[in-house]
Amino acid sequence: MMRYEPVIGLEIHVQLATETKLFCGNSAEFGAEPNTHVCPVCLGLPGALPVLNRRAVELGVRAALGLNCTVHEISVFARKNYFYPDLPKGYQITQYDRPIATGGWLDVATERGGEERRRVRIRRIHLEEDAGKSLHDRLPGRTAVDLNRAGIPLIEIVTEPDLISPAHAREFLTRLKQVLEYLRVSDCDMEKGSLRVDANVSVRPAGSPHLGIKTEVKNMNSFANVERALAYEIERQIGVLEAGGSIRQETLLWDAGRGEARPMRSKEESHDYRYFPEPDLPPLVLERAEVEAIRRDLPELPDARFRRFREAYGLPAYDAEVLTATREVADYFEATARAVGDAKAASNWIMTDVLGWLNQRQCAIEDLPITPESLAALIGLVADGTLSMPLARRVFARMAETGRPPEAIVEEEGLAQVREVDRLVGWVEEVVSAHPEEVARYREGDRKLLGFFMGQIMKKSGGKADPRETSRILRERLEAG
Repeated sequence: MMRYEPVIGLEIHVQLATETKLFCGNSAEFGAEPNTHVCPVCLGLPGALPVLNRRAVELGVRAALGLNCTVHEISVFARKNYFYPDLPKGYQITQYDRPIATGGWLDVATERGGEERRRVRIRRIHLEEDAGKSLHDRLPGRTAVDLNRAGIPLIEIVTEPDLISPAHAREFLTRLKQVLEYLRVSDCDMEKGSLRVDANVSVRPAGSPHLGIKTEVKNMNSFANVERALAYEIERQIGVLEAGGSIRQETLLWDAGRGEARPMRSKEESHDYRYFPEPDLPPLVLERAEVEAIRRDLPELPDARFRRFREAYGLPAYDAEVLTATREVADYFEATARAVGDAKAASNWIMTDVLGWLNQRQCAIEDLPITPESLAALIGLVADGTLSMPLARRVFARMAETGRPPEAIVEEEGLAQVREVDRLVGWVEEVVSAHPEEVARYREGDRKLLGFFMGQIMKKSGGKADPRETSRILRERLEAG
């Protein structure tokens, strides 16, 4: 393995978050009954003419700017000719030699959790329509075709062959998805087909400036499977070369169940598609002022937000990474931190209780019925001594169930922390009197028993005893003899 190095490039198809298709007014909704979102345009019927979706263009420009690309004022649509059952026109409208954007980049770690980062160049981004979908499990022995996806707006993001390992490819995809979600260009849901990845991979002798013969790997339905498929194909190619064979340029389908890639067909070259300019669409002309307006509207992106969270809030790198993973969580954190005035406390609650609640239920933060202001109020009740942490977590659970503010829950359920000395002394006396053997061991030097006594007092008080004052009273009682 050390004698060879992999060379990897990716082609990523991203469905744009529009309500309608790229060249007609049909709904782009996922999951409708088969062949219900179709019309003469996306079916390619004679005389039907395409009309470009302006929102799709805006989202394509937004993605390109967010990925540091140069957006071109003039781009041209082309016909890509090939014959599949789910391509009703017999061609796909895409962009070829004059795409909407070129020359971008994204800096990503070379492995998960690693500090080394490498720049991955983006060769081009172009707009295109999706094909339909062939379904092989609906009719025994037959293939069914659903054309609801035909005409769905996509951008294709093509990288340079800059990725150096399967882990690097996975990290790139993770970061790319994060940026696209921040930009709200796409939901990037691989289960719905909103993000699909094809990988071009070759191997060459380590240090060689020449590229090897590449294969294309398709049918990878998760980032984990992209990493697995690339690792498999790299090992296979090295095995072929070591045995004195040569690599065939072909397209492979990844079989996740078997953990192997199977040949599908010989890999096409661009001339096989007989590209020519789309005669029914004029060149796409973008006003520079419109592009700059989209640029000004871009949100703060993950890397910049990560740096600001570290500098402005003094958060550790791990906290900042977790909190900027999605734009929604980052927004929630900032709103909470502003409301409570304690960024680290806000970070701790969100990273443990909030994200724990979301992960347990597999839902998004928008589904949490606790506003940032309510969470800040709960944090404040802990800070002023009204609630101990165990009680605060009980209140948090009730807030998540009911959506009610913490003050109301504390008052109605009598959950405020007890700090009256007489009541604390009473609980301490009851616990000490009930455990004479543990008291004797404590006085002989077994100081770890303090935790045992505190646990018993908390149990007796229902978690309401003020920990600090209780600990002081307990120590005095135990050491008084």
